[in-house]
Amino acid sequence: MKLSIAVLPGDGIGPEIVEQALNVTKAVCLKFGHELVYETALTGACAIDAYGDPYPESTHELCMRSEAVLFGAIGSPKYDNDPTAKVRPEQGLLAMRKKLGLYANVRPVTVFPSLIERSPLRSDLVKDADFVCIRELTGGLYFGKPQGRSEDGNSAVDTCSYNREEIERILKLAYEYAGKRRKKLTVVDKANVLETSRLWRQIAQEMAPNYPDIVTEYMFVDNAAMRLIQWPASFDVLVTENMFGDILTDEASVITGSLGLLPSASVGLHTSVFEPIHGSYPQAAGKNIANPLATVLSAAMMFEYAFGLMEEGALIRKAVAASMDAGVVTEDIVLEGQKPRTTTEVGDWLVNYING
Repeated sequence: MKLSIAVLPGDGIGPEIVEQALNVTKAVCLKFGHELVYETALTGACAIDAYGDPYPESTHELCMRSEAVLFGAIGSPKYDNDPTAKVRPEQGLLAMRKKLGLYANVRPVTVFPSLIERSPLRSDLVKDADFVCIRELTGGLYFGKPQGRSEDGNSAVDTCSYNREEIERILKLAYEYAGKRRKKLTVVDKANVLETSRLWRQIAQEMAPNYPDIVTEYMFVDNAAMRLIQWPASFDVLVTENMFGDILTDEASVITGSLGLLPSASVGLHTSVFEPIHGSYPQAAGKNIANPLATVLSAAMMFEYAFGLMEEGALIRKAVAASMDAGVVTEDIVLEGQKPRTTTEVGDWLVNYING
């Protein structure tokens, strides 16, 4: 099988972690007899420096003609520390989501048994946690108009906007996921305060009877934030709007013990994008200490979601679990008495495991 992917390393630790995920991808393709074709392009701060655009048209064209996108991270202190910057790396991420029609971000949250003690929560709370967060990705506050600051700089406005089509398509996807799992869907909103949330809840209530085998529950976002800490194992599939999903999925990632362990898939109308949920971590850039496992697990999702190659994805997950069992991990998740490994060492170990 021929696999065509676009590789967007991005900024900060992006190039280092994507390199390891790409090496793992190559090893899996070699083992299963697939032909891998890939091209690399710029996005984020590095693209601004090169082209003045965080998501250049050439990068978009590559994404459109590829079957999948393996993406690292974007962001740079150069722009983070300059609130007056007119062009920002994050604008490239939003542009990519909008132009590729990536309306849903799928983030599985799974606790690895060997790392339960790394979680800030008690082991009895997290040991059975296994759920999926589905975040709407192209609507809400991040895209609503009007948006901006006044001429004098003393006031600002952001608009939260959703329509029926946007809500129905993300809920349909969430119900499909719930149907393949434990048949429970939690719709998270702020319907006691926000009109957009009331529309979300109304449409969810209209759709729920179409899925009689799935239990649908409704939860305010503040309650959901507490429940994630108090009883994370109570969730199966959680669906919510853009900003709520951004915050809740970062909170959920801590349950596993490290931001460096959670992959994601952004799916929609065109090419799907597979990326770790953490940021560019510029403090670690070039030091060879960043955790590549979330990016490697994103590659596993790429095999499964973009190409339907379930056995290949399963092998990557098995390799990652084995590396953690063997203590071959970076400093962020190393246990007491273990030696932290470099980004490259972890990647090489995974490749050798797959080759073996």
